[in-house]
Amino acid sequence: MKTEYQLKQIDQDQLFLMRALLEVFGKVFNEMDIYVGKQPTAEYLRQLLARDDFIALVALKGTEVVAGLVAYELNKFEQERSEVYIYDLAVASQHRRKGIATALIEELKTMASHRGAYVIFVQSDTEPEDKAAIALYSKFGVGEAVLHFDITP
Repeated sequence: MKTEYQLKQIDQDQLFLMRALLEVFGKVFNEMDIYVGKQPTAEYLRQLLARDDFIALVALKGTEVVAGLVAYELNKFEQERSEVYIYDLAVASQHRRKGIATALIEELKTMASHRGAYVIFVQSDTEPEDKAAIALYSKFGVGEAVLHFDITP
């Protein structure tokens, strides 16, 4: 990643960064209604960002959020260990192909290692044609074919 970008973990006092990241997700995923239309309250976001098991990283160019990821640390029950789940990762289109996504994952790897996590995983719903996303994740691990079911409570 070029040095013009800075990585930062968002803390509970930086709601402006979290809201900017939500806008990046909305634009990149073409889901503005989901990520921007009904954003959580400030108190909800503060509580979420204060949690030890929630990780929000952004890449900044100056003061502009141009990329980021959100991940959750999941404590396991079968052994005293955890795993980290990348829930969302996006880079604004004009900032792609500059190593930002790779740098975000590398930073998350460092954080996960310090937390004692044994693995980081991502369930990508990218289409097989999305060669860039598949290439990114393939640099870090082995892909698996999985089924995903949404169960309504």
